[in-house]
Amino acid sequence: MSDPILRVEGISKTYGGPRPALAGASFELAKGEILGVVGESGSGKTTLARCVALLERPDAGRVIFKGEDLAALREGQLRKRRRGIQTVFQDPYASLNPTKTIGDALGEVMLVHGLAVRKEIKKHVAELLDQVGLPTTAADAYPKSFSGGQRQRICIARALAAQPEILIADEPVSSLDVSVQAQVVNLILDLKDRLGLSVIFIGHDLQLIDFIAPRVLVMLAGEIVETIPADRSIADARHEYTRALMQAVSKLETLAG
Repeated sequence: MSDPILRVEGISKTYGGPRPALAGASFELAKGEILGVVGESGSGKTTLARCVALLERPDAGRVIFKGEDLAALREGQLRKRRRGIQTVFQDPYASLNPTKTIGDALGEVMLVHGLAVRKEIKKHVAELLDQVGLPTTAADAYPKSFSGGQRQRICIARALAAQPEILIADEPVSSLDVSVQAQVVNLILDLKDRLGLSVIFIGHDLQLIDFIAPRVLVMLAGEIVETIPADRSIADARHEYTRALMQAVSKLETLAG
């Protein structure tokens, strides 16, 4: 990658346990690319997401976004840059304030970042809701009025309200019914193409990650143990852990069949 939009260099994070949650992770992300990150629970995927988005500061390493090391910035400086990398989390209900209408939640993001004046908020909220396939009437409702899939669409709209260049989708469909998972995945892929977003899509479903992401990082115990490039099939994985994940998928398919 000659000029990646994001370069992560050796980031680590320890919470005081016997081993680090993240140990020297490094990778690059191109503009407009969708990069997959796969691993079992506890592999460090969410810690990676939070450190890349600077929701938590890594203990060591650099997060270089458009040539600037965000991890080295003071909090005041970081606040202005952070909007460029937005995250959609696993649990959409926990991500939304139940006491705020959807319109207020989306409008607040634009006001905080100075992206719209108050008199224009209603129009921009309607545009965001349309982008994620929800009616404009959703603006006046509260999170409890929506299904899990609809709430996740709202969380995606809230991330888009900051006008990011990178979207981190941290297991965005794992808490949803199977019937709506594909809809949310297709929405993210469509937004990537329409808005020119770079996407880091995180999950534990190897088949899903392989399907949507040309390039895949495989995580184990806080480390990236394998990078599967776009020109190589995940079936040609070299690390024994990746092959074990593939075998587990094959066994589940056999049992289901």
